[in-house]
Amino acid sequence: MSVAIARAERLVNLVLCLLSTRQYLTAERIRAIVPGYHEAPTDEAFFRMFERDKSELRDLGVPLETGRQSNVEGAEDGYRIARRDYELGDIDLEPDEAAAVALAARLWDSPQLTGAVHGALIKLRAAGVDVDQDAPAAVEPKVRANEPAFPPLLQAVQAGQVVTFGYRKPPPGGQKERTVEPWGVVAWRGKWYLVGWDRDRDDTRCFRLSRVVGQVRTVGKPGVVKVPEGTDLMSLIARTEADPHHTAPAKIWVAKGRALGVRRHAKIIEERDGGDIVEIDLKFPDSAAKWLAGFGPDVVVLEPEVLAKSVRDRLQGALEGAR
Repeated sequence: MSVAIARAERLVNLVLCLLSTRQYLTAERIRAIVPGYHEAPTDEAFFRMFERDKSELRDLGVPLETGRQSNVEGAEDGYRIARRDYELGDIDLEPDEAAAVALAARLWDSPQLTGAVHGALIKLRAAGVDVDQDAPAAVEPKVRANEPAFPPLLQAVQAGQVVTFGYRKPPPGGQKERTVEPWGVVAWRGKWYLVGWDRDRDDTRCFRLSRVVGQVRTVGKPGVVKVPEGTDLMSLIARTEADPHHTAPAKIWVAKGRALGVRRHAKIIEERDGGDIVEIDLKFPDSAAKWLAGFGPDVVVLEPEVLAKSVRDRLQGALEGAR
């Protein structure tokens, strides 16, 4: 990794750290928590690095506050970023500008940075830092576009060209060849979908990219496919995939006084091991693992085991990324 990339990631980690706490964090605590600073070989080297980073953040207009914890005697100077001063105000975009921003946001993907961000937040909670869990994250990790079908389908959408591919339906549906006029490739609930006109079914259909089998092939000339005016791709996927009546109960251990976002939707069953066992109904259990993993050690999924394993895997991945 180049020095410039490492420095950029360290600055992002520093901003996320200071945005995620209500406390003033001392330089030494920041050194222990934020990925990138542990590489400084000496105290002097760390302080030089930290001073350069503070100066660069201020040059970029980041409102870096300096202060001390009022309830701690003899507290040293610390740092934080006030979210109210950092967040942008309302931005008005034209429809085409908003569409371009939305597409860029969905396609943005940085596994290394995502791992470092998760690792930084886990270290904050483990160190006893009061993380603002209810506030929206400054950087939200996006679904990765690692399905082999993603590049050719996106290219076909851009070219307005018909595609054909093998598609595996959930058991006992089997596999069938589909011919589709592609309208768009969209991320929804942690998964990528192709939306378009299914010529075999003579109807609008949504296809999960993870179920596309084999090679995606183009048919005919580019520029043939036209997206119907007023088509809302996200609404089509939501109507196809969402089942508002289906919920999956989960049993979770929650630390006392922590994970208020979980407690708000859960019912306490019993007290155990310095916390509460709660039961919560999850409408989208597949995407709940990311949400629960964000609470770090404050929550432990007991049931179902599939969800518990998914949360453990995400936490382990975040820790490995932070290292």
